[in-house]
Amino acid sequence: MVLEKIGAKKAESAEELIKAETGDIRELRTHERYIVGTVAVLWALYQLALPSVLVIDSTRERAIHLTFAMVLLYLLFPCLRRKRKFLGYLAVRDRIPFIDYLFAIAGGLAALYLALDYNGIAMRMGIPNTRDVIMGTILVILLLEATRRVIGPALSVIAVIFTIYAFFGPYMPDVIAFKGVSLRKYLSTICLSTEGIYGIPLGVSSSIVYLFVLMGALLDKAGAGEFFTNLALSILGRFKGGAAKAAVVASAATGLVSGSSIANIVTTGPFTIPLMKKIGYPPKKAAAVEVAASTDGQIMPPIMGAAAFIIAEYVNVPYLTVVKAAAIPAFASYFGLFCITHLEASKLGIKGLPPEDLPKFKEVLKNGIHYLIPLLVLLNELVYLRHTPVTAAFRTIILLFAIIFYQEIRKAIIARKNLFSAFYEAIKLIIEGLIKGSKNMLSVGLACASAGIIVGVVDMGIGGMISEVVEYLSHGNIFLLLFITATASLIIGMGLPTTATYIVMASLTAPVIVEVGGNLGFIIPIMAAHLFCFYFGILADDTPPVGLAAYAASAIAMSEPVPTGIQGFKYDIRTSCIAFMFVFNPELILNGINSWSKGMLIFVMALIGMSSFECFAQNWCITRNKWYEIPFFLATAFVLFHPGAIAGFFGIHSDKKYFFYILGLLIYALAVFMQKIRLRAGEEAGNLTPA
Repeated sequence: MVLEKIGAKKAESAEELIKAETGDIRELRTHERYIVGTVAVLWALYQLALPSVLVIDSTRERAIHLTFAMVLLYLLFPCLRRKRKFLGYLAVRDRIPFIDYLFAIAGGLAALYLALDYNGIAMRMGIPNTRDVIMGTILVILLLEATRRVIGPALSVIAVIFTIYAFFGPYMPDVIAFKGVSLRKYLSTICLSTEGIYGIPLGVSSSIVYLFVLMGALLDKAGAGEFFTNLALSILGRFKGGAAKAAVVASAATGLVSGSSIANIVTTGPFTIPLMKKIGYPPKKAAAVEVAASTDGQIMPPIMGAAAFIIAEYVNVPYLTVVKAAAIPAFASYFGLFCITHLEASKLGIKGLPPEDLPKFKEVLKNGIHYLIPLLVLLNELVYLRHTPVTAAFRTIILLFAIIFYQEIRKAIIARKNLFSAFYEAIKLIIEGLIKGSKNMLSVGLACASAGIIVGVVDMGIGGMISEVVEYLSHGNIFLLLFITATASLIIGMGLPTTATYIVMASLTAPVIVEVGGNLGFIIPIMAAHLFCFYFGILADDTPPVGLAAYAASAIAMSEPVPTGIQGFKYDIRTSCIAFMFVFNPELILNGINSWSKGMLIFVMALIGMSSFECFAQNWCITRNKWYEIPFFLATAFVLFHPGAIAGFFGIHSDKKYFFYILGLLIYALAVFMQKIRLRAGEEAGNLTPA
């Protein structure tokens, strides 16, 4: 009975997370569903019109984007998630209360105000009138409330703290004193210009991110998530720990277009976690593998949780440059997790799935190969044709519409149904995809807008002071600065989505990392600093005690959330190590590398280095490690990740540093050879079982 209650509670928790992720917290009545659906579809059509038939300036584009987000949010999310005494009206879920209609209208008008009076506001820039002040105040309040409803209070609280500091800076202690701003100055910057709410993050959300999120929603509605999972199982399921390896590959494939760790978990987890448990993975480890795999979906190009596009804008480089920089760390991280699943299976004596439990590869590919076409077209548009991300995503979405029609017509022909029913199902799927895409954008769009408040306050002059404080706390030590940044990202990220965490931390610390590194003789590219902030923002998704990804996976696996989060964080140590390594060895993000051969060499060595690191982290290679073997694995990982450091230590010219790859491989081979000898001796003695 107790276990049943615990299970029911966890199932309810998972359901809450899924509802929050999909925007389905309220059980709407029929006419309310039509209202919400209409707003969501209109938002999608507006975004699809921007790269095709609609030409407006970027400021109005951002204002309309935020308007749709504000209206849809207040229609979907109640003020309170749980009913409380005397406040039950604020937690209504079976309808949209009248007050939320008012908030939706007021929030929408406040967000749209910049577009409605664009010319007038431009003429009086810096000297807002009373109407500007009123509308700006309403916008800030309702935006922070909307953000609180969809992603929790953390980002809103941080924005309020920065706002209070902007006003009361002159009264602070000398160390953190700031000249302060007036209300009109604050609102003029935050609400009536492109330096605050309508800044770069919201611009990227409007122009690029929405289309990629919509593409992911359409693929998911069409059934691509199940296809990727079955394809991975059909290929890898028969190998040792096959279900876990398939989970890693399926999550990586889903992460190509998802950009959300929780969405990734609820897409692939219901298939992979039960299979992992079936072949012998403990529930905690099965959930942790899915958490680590789904969390890292956000570092997998091309979407990267929307941050790739914002990084490109902040660093002022082409989008493909960000994809290039993120490629090796992303693949190395996933390869490390792949190694973890193998080593865990070796330790636990887990075999592969029986053939009868595996989907047939040819059948899976035959029924779902059309899902690969949009991804190939997207890559062709981005990499070969060099089109902008907006054009590439738009054309891929149009192709997806055609593929959905093809899929439904094919099903109808096979089932010998009327073609009109196929057209109806296709249109229904497309509309559902448009609605889902809009709902999935709520957290991203509102987080970008609210983070713009923080960025705007920083740009008012606080940024320089904060940089000095951070540099002072680190005492000019780059290692301590990176540790402070990583810790702050993990703490802030517990209550924020990844994109918002990245925006906040990159605005505050990325320039300081570059500056302090330069002062100490470390040439740290700005790209490396931004990716460092991004990586630790991602890791917060499975960091106890808050990590929402761990809660979602543990509910599916019926495991304890906090231990699951701890296990997932242990698995994700490899990702944090990669982040530190590419700061000191920018070649891992292909900085300054323009040769394919050299790039492939760095890539292969990074994979081998990662496998050696996991042998250390899991205390297992082909058998359990002895204490004297551990330094060999650590030395291999360090040499292969950063041969330049070894070359510098021995005073060897940097051009010859790649020869140290041979040294790293020899050290690794020696460690493996030592274990093989020990394993053979143990087998002969009858007291050691091979992995």
